[in-house]
Amino acid sequence: MTLERRRLYILPTRTGLAFAALLFLMLLAGMNYANSLALFLTFLLAAFAWVAMLQCHRNLLGMQVVSTLAPAVFAGSTGSVQLTLANRTALGRPRLEAALPQGAVRVADVAAHGQQRLELALPASVRGIVRLERVRLSTTHPFGLFRAWTWVHTPIEMLVYPRPRGWLPLPTHSAPRSSGRALPGAGADEWSGLRAFRDGDSPRQVDWKAYAREAPLLVKEYSASGAELRLFDFAPLTHLDLEARLSQLARWVVDAEARGERYGLALPGVRLPADRGPEHRHRCLAALATFGTIDGGSGAPGSDAARD
Repeated sequence: MTLERRRLYILPTRTGLAFAALLFLMLLAGMNYANSLALFLTFLLAAFAWVAMLQCHRNLLGMQVVSTLAPAVFAGSTGSVQLTLANRTALGRPRLEAALPQGAVRVADVAAHGQQRLELALPASVRGIVRLERVRLSTTHPFGLFRAWTWVHTPIEMLVYPRPRGWLPLPTHSAPRSSGRALPGAGADEWSGLRAFRDGDSPRQVDWKAYAREAPLLVKEYSASGAELRLFDFAPLTHLDLEARLSQLARWVVDAEARGERYGLALPGVRLPADRGPEHRHRCLAALATFGTIDGGSGAPGSDAARD
């Protein structure tokens, strides 16, 4: 989105109002004493203020908002809104300010034909979806006499996962594996990924095709195909309240992913089959984050963020 002239507003700051009051007193004094030098200085400073107002307006005019992102975080932490600004002109844009409603101001200088990313802090106190309707961009450059600003109306959603905490051990659920052809050199094991080559690794496990494409030496890793699948089920946790259940499930998801294990999630009305990887971890945690809210498909309706 490009900031056009009709979207920009400008008003004097407190410093600008004080400067205007000073000019008015100088004007009265010059007229009272018929002092042409004082009048000349007054009009010269007034012209200076007029040029400063035009420069302040131009410093924001034509800036582009390239993207607004809000990565998912866990409840109880501080998230961030990542705002990327771009300057397509040959003039630098110093001291651009960005802020969320009732949030701290971040200042950045955007070079000519350059981009700059700002991270605006956003508290994430409870799980759910935090929605923001607008972000404020402003500037007081060059002399702080005027402030030009605009509101960027772009819906931003930040997903807040439940806080991962709980003391229960990881549950297991045995499930038969589908029969398949064994991988060469790995017996009945299942391929799990690649890692960097270490001294003592067998040359037969090296991914020579990747090495031929000028990639570094990588070794194929395998995991036992008969390992247990983990199913994290909401139903058996009857001795915990809703938020404690979700926190315990989030704890299990984080731990199982850290171990590289396959796991699934079962919620009332939602069932995610066993899998692993960052995308599967996000799907599980997102289902826990929106469970029991308007955005979730299950549980009692509630607000966008769950209440403690």
